[in-house]
Amino acid sequence: MKGRVLLVDDDGALRLAVKDRLEHWGLEVDEAIDGQAALATAQRKEFDLILLDLAMPGMGGMEVLRRLEQDGCSADVIVLTAHGSIETAVEALRNGASDFLQKPADFELLRARAERVLDGRRKTRLVQALSDRVQDEAPTVIGDSAAMTSLLETAQRAAASNATILITGESGTGKQVLAEFVHANSARRDGPFVYLNCVALSDDLVESTLFGHEKGAFTGAVARKQGRIELAAGGTAFLDEIGDTSVRLQTKLLHFLESGEYERVGGTRTLATDCRIVAATNRDLPKAIEEEKFRADLYYRLHVIQLEVPPLRERPEDVPLLARAFVDRFAKDQKRGAMTVADGAMQKLRAWRWPGNVRELKNVIERMVVLAPGDVIEADGLPPEISGRKGGATVPVLGDASYSDAVQAFKRSYIAQALKRTNGNQTQAAELLGMQRSFLNRLVKELGLRDEEA
Repeated sequence: MKGRVLLVDDDGALRLAVKDRLEHWGLEVDEAIDGQAALATAQRKEFDLILLDLAMPGMGGMEVLRRLEQDGCSADVIVLTAHGSIETAVEALRNGASDFLQKPADFELLRARAERVLDGRRKTRLVQALSDRVQDEAPTVIGDSAAMTSLLETAQRAAASNATILITGESGTGKQVLAEFVHANSARRDGPFVYLNCVALSDDLVESTLFGHEKGAFTGAVARKQGRIELAAGGTAFLDEIGDTSVRLQTKLLHFLESGEYERVGGTRTLATDCRIVAATNRDLPKAIEEEKFRADLYYRLHVIQLEVPPLRERPEDVPLLARAFVDRFAKDQKRGAMTVADGAMQKLRAWRWPGNVRELKNVIERMVVLAPGDVIEADGLPPEISGRKGGATVPVLGDASYSDAVQAFKRSYIAQALKRTNGNQTQAAELLGMQRSFLNRLVKELGLRDEEA
């Protein structure tokens, strides 16, 4: 078992025996000799489980239970009652306790109840982590070129350790997929994989999303919220675009990496969690250090192991593997049958330099799957800049038209292909394009598409 327990009982001999057994099971244990001490400790630290004796001098366990609820304590509570005090135990359950045990404690029963509570909390964290996860789906196979094979072998060795990992590489190369590969090959594979894009939110929101916040910490904080690193307990927290964080947040992250402790925004409790940090960036961090935009000590703390993902243009042999994986996925998403890429189209894909890397390839394949008239994706279905096609409804190249004109030309070509595939049925075309029919109808008119196309 893993977790932090607060043991509250005025009986010193019983506390010693129970603490010894709890620690033997792998749990971290704090003690409190009465209700006041219990409340003071719970205000300083966060616990997964509280074992609370109901019959204590001074402040009784029932009052402690009510005060814990008022203070917003998130720990599960198992109350300890004297033999025959079932009515009291039922009242405790009504006041928020998770379970009860009669004294003297049966250690096997205590272990079973504690395991059930802690397992329930772990599953809850997993569900929350999955619901909060913002992830750009990608194929699990990310390449079989010599460069990627070597990288994956290094990543697999790194996964076996518990060291922090820094993944670098251009935007769109698949850094998140590599982070998931590390997690899946680590001893933490059964724990959550939690994602945070550090550049998608403001500095304040990144901090509260990463570390969590207390109720009333800022306008809109109507309830306590767990942070990503708390949700990643027992698993991996992946911090994408770490190079874009503020120096203030870098300081707090460095403290967590060095001590394993943190505080929620607006909170005073010192919390601790066991999660592995994997960070990623497309920035030149040594240069950012010279410009005083990134802390050198945080860089060295993150840079225990560095994994550099090569750009797609340096491994064209991976393009067919990735393309087929994307085709299979999007064909399934679109409820189309099996689809293939014609040899001519695949040659064009391999020859393109992919400035947007794997993300660009993914978007191109999705477009091709959606708009292909049959089960074979031909070269003429590729974007003109990749196919080299001239004439017709193509997107102007840089210098031939303004940005606005280029966007209009792309919209016209894209919508015209959807209408052609659906024989002019705007309702079906709107479904293909993922937009409302009324919006598509307005675009058709604005772009001057022929009535027969619409």
